[in-house]
Amino acid sequence: MTGVLAAASNSHPVNITAILISIGVPLVILGCAAVIVVAYFRLQAHRADAVAMAHYRKLAEDAVANQEELRTELGRLTLKVEAVEKLMRDVG
Repeated sequence: MTGVLAAASNSHPVNITAILISIGVPLVILGCAAVIVVAYFRLQAHRADAVAMAHYRKLAEDAVANQEELRTELGRLTLKVEAVEKLMRDVG
């Protein structure tokens, strides 16, 4: 009878390799998919930042051009005010 119990307990051995493979392969695939998704969204954020920086750079260039234009106009106005002041000194 003891031989029958021993044979019955060993009739279904657990195959550890099969369990590891059946669990490990899907985990590796899911891990790769997660890495790909994270990398994709980081890339999209980087692209959005690059677009924002391009707009900021354009805005800065426009501001510098406008500032130079305003300096030129201010120089012309200064010359006119100086001419008017000189005229007023000569008259008065």
